[in-house]
Amino acid sequence: MPESMDEELRMLEFKIQQLKLDYEHYFSGARPREPAYPRSEIQKQFNRYSNSPIKNTAMRFKFNTLYSRFQCFKRQWDSILRQIEQGTYKRHLFRADLRDRERSQLSATPAARPTGGGDLFESYREAAASCGQNISALTREKLERVVRKQEAQLREKLGCEKVSFRVVVQDGKVKLKASPVR
Repeated sequence: MPESMDEELRMLEFKIQQLKLDYEHYFSGARPREPAYPRSEIQKQFNRYSNSPIKNTAMRFKFNTLYSRFQCFKRQWDSILRQIEQGTYKRHLFRADLRDRERSQLSATPAARPTGGGDLFESYREAAASCGQNISALTREKLERVVRKQEAQLREKLGCEKVSFRVVVQDGKVKLKASPVR
């Protein structure tokens, strides 16, 4: 009997670890629903063992330790669930703030600009500054040289007369995107 009890406690410990991972996945958004059923099953096992005497001191100690750990996790999970319901959960707030910043950067990024005018340089400078990139070494001549070089390569490659460039922000970095003008 003690060997089976020891095995059952090991399985219970494994189930608690798995439940902890399931809740982490739920809180991070990787799991669509709260793992309430596994939690209730573990609670039922604890209730069953609580009502039966465990004579082996080592087994009783292991049971009490597992029960305390499970209670601690339950308090933590319930607290996070309350924060989610109230809209104050830090991970969700961080993700929402990040989404808002990305949206504002995309809406602030100018649309396609022709290569001939100074608008492309100003747009690139503004976008780079808003992303926190160092723009002290950026000059109009350097940007025009890069644009001319890319334009010549793309005209030859795509077989078109003109290439239009626009400023795009991707993953917090400013880039020039080219498209052929037909």
